[in-house]
Amino acid sequence: MIDVRLQLSVSDARRRFDLDIAFATDAPFIALYGPSGAGKSLTLQAMAGLLPVRAGHVRLDGRTLLDTAAGVCLPPEARGVGYLFQQYALFPHLSVRDNIAFGLTSWRRRLAPEDAARVDALIESFGLGAMARSRPATLSGGQQQRVALARALACRPQVLLLDEPFAALHTTLRRELRAELRDLQRRLGIPAVIVSHDPDDVMALADEVFMLDGGGLQQSLRAGDPDLRAALERRS
Repeated sequence: MIDVRLQLSVSDARRRFDLDIAFATDAPFIALYGPSGAGKSLTLQAMAGLLPVRAGHVRLDGRTLLDTAAGVCLPPEARGVGYLFQQYALFPHLSVRDNIAFGLTSWRRRLAPEDAARVDALIESFGLGAMARSRPATLSGGQQQRVALARALACRPQVLLLDEPFAALHTTLRRELRAELRDLQRRLGIPAVIVSHDPDDVMALADEVFMLDGGGLQQSLRAGDPDLRAALERRS
C-alpha cells in the first residue's frame, strides 16, 4: 500500500507553485499522469525526501517515511526508495560498474563482498557485462537507462520511482523497454510509480492512474477502465 498526502510550495523570483495532492493505492504499478508543470516530478521528489514538505505524510506498506504531524522525516538514504531520474544522472567519470555500485559505497569503505556480488548479478541481469568498464558517454540511450535502473535497484529498494524514464528514447526502443520494465517490476514484486505525459507509457504499464493538473489530483482510473484511453488523450 502506498499512502501519500503532500502539501508543499516551490518558488523563484517570478512564480510560485503549490502542490496539494493525496492518494492511496495497493496497485503494484501506478502512474502520475498530466501535462508538463502539473506537479508530477515534484510529487516523486517529495516522496523520495528530496524536497521539504510543509504538511503531509508518505507511508509504504505501513512504514512511515514522512509524517509532519508526528515529526517524522527520514532522510533520502533511509527511505528505501529507488529513483530513476529523467536524464538518468549517471556519473560521467565512473564506469558502468561503479555507477551501479555508487549507492553501496562511501569514501570510508570499499564495496563489501555481498554488495559486489549484487552488483555483478545486476550487471548480468541487465546484459551489461560487455560494457561494465565503459563510461556512460559510450553507451546508447537504452544502455544508459539500464545502468540507471540497475543502480536504482542495487540498494534493494521497497519502492521504485521512475521520472519520465522513456523521454529520451525513440519509439521502437520505448516499446521494448516498457515491456522489460513491466516484466522486471513483476519479477521483483516491489511497487513502482512512474511519471509520464505519454498515454502509451501509461496504457502499457500502469495498474492505476492518477491524473494531475495545476498541482492537484483531478481524476483516478484503473487499468481496464473503458474510459482510460480517452481520459489520457484529453489531458495529454
